Amino acid sequence: MKLFQSTILAIAAMATFTTATAQSNKKVTKTVAINGNCGMCKKTIETAANSKDVKLVWSPESKTATLTYNPSKTNVDNVLKRVADAGYDNESYEAKEEVYKKLHGCCQYDRSLKATK
Repeated sequence: MKLFQSTILAIAAMATFTTATAQSNKKVTKTVAINGNCGMCKKTIETAANSKDVKLVWSPESKTATLTYNPSKTNVDNVLKRVADAGYDNESYEAKEEVYKKLHGCCQYDRSLKATK
């Protein structure tokens, strides 16, 4: 009987661990607005945003990005803050003026996008 109880406890523990692991790997995809102009902007924006838990692909034509991330590891605000810190205004954050001015001439976009934060 004791062996049976131990086996049941082990199975329950494995099921709990498997469920927790499966939930933490769920990814969320959102579309976000990010200012920029060219291929150099694309590289800088994507480099600033992407990490082990984040995949961002920015389009210079639409000035939007598809952002896929693991919400148990990060959130949209963290990613967009990194993009703003690299010099690019987005729907949530404005880049600091001194960082924006250090961008290459072709990357100095029209700063018409108004951030919410």
